[in-house]
Amino acid sequence: MRKTTLIVLVVLAGLLSMVGCGDSQKSQVLSKAEKARLDSIDKASFKVGVMPTLDCLPLFVAEDYHLFDTLGVTVHLKGYAAQMDCDTALMNGRVEGSITDLIRGARMVRKGTPLTYPIATDTYWQLITNKKARIADLKQLSDKMIAMTRYSATDYLADLEVDSGKPKYDVYRVQINDVRIRLKMLLNNEMDAVLLTEPQATKARVEKHPVLMDSRDKNIHFGVFAFRDKALKSPERKKQMQLFLKAYNMAVDSINKNGCAYYSELLRKYCDVDTATVKALPRLRFQHAANPKQSDIIKAIK
Repeated sequence: MRKTTLIVLVVLAGLLSMVGCGDSQKSQVLSKAEKARLDSIDKASFKVGVMPTLDCLPLFVAEDYHLFDTLGVTVHLKGYAAQMDCDTALMNGRVEGSITDLIRGARMVRKGTPLTYPIATDTYWQLITNKKARIADLKQLSDKMIAMTRYSATDYLADLEVDSGKPKYDVYRVQINDVRIRLKMLLNNEMDAVLLTEPQATKARVEKHPVLMDSRDKNIHFGVFAFRDKALKSPERKKQMQLFLKAYNMAVDSINKNGCAYYSELLRKYCDVDTATVKALPRLRFQHAANPKQSDIIKAIK
């Protein structure tokens, strides 16, 4: 009787083990199938690279307030902390479009990625100095370190400031691609000056770091969303672009009506800023999607 019981128990254990293996294999098959399904959705979606900057706010609003869903377009926002990473994703085809600037756009075109610019943003950059460095004049930048990104609008602006000296100011330009790290280095007194856009520039000003230069005073308008020409050739992609731009414009209207501070939760979520910074943001007016001026494109190419 004991042997019979033991045999039955062994057989049952074997059966349970087989069932367990079957479930495990089934789980793996389902996992692969689910992965393939998600990959298929991602491949068909309209993918756009974004950064933790204020010029991306219309996309954050369109995403979190379901404007894309309402219009029936699947948009996947891919977050990056550095403009260089956005551009790499764009050139490698991981995204259809991305936030960037005309300087970097011109470089991507030269490297073999034809682009179109359906959205010009009102992005501006400020050269902000460390309050402990006591820099009140461009002449005092000599032998100082400026954090920026190579081959970008910030590099262009750094050149403008350095070249304005007679002779040129002897400045050390340090490549810090991550905008959040660039800000943190200023706040931690690890950098003499940095080039920042919003909302990081406002955070620096809240902490009493002085502004030495503003790109708006130099009539520099380089902010854009760039899209690969190749990615927009199919009828489906063209339709996605139309709906994407429609959602963008709807979000712009909402921001202009309510103000940036109304979306404080989104700014904290996507841009990693505190309440004091959100409250101190300047009243900005966003523009509907439109191509950049040809004069700005030419200026960026030179």
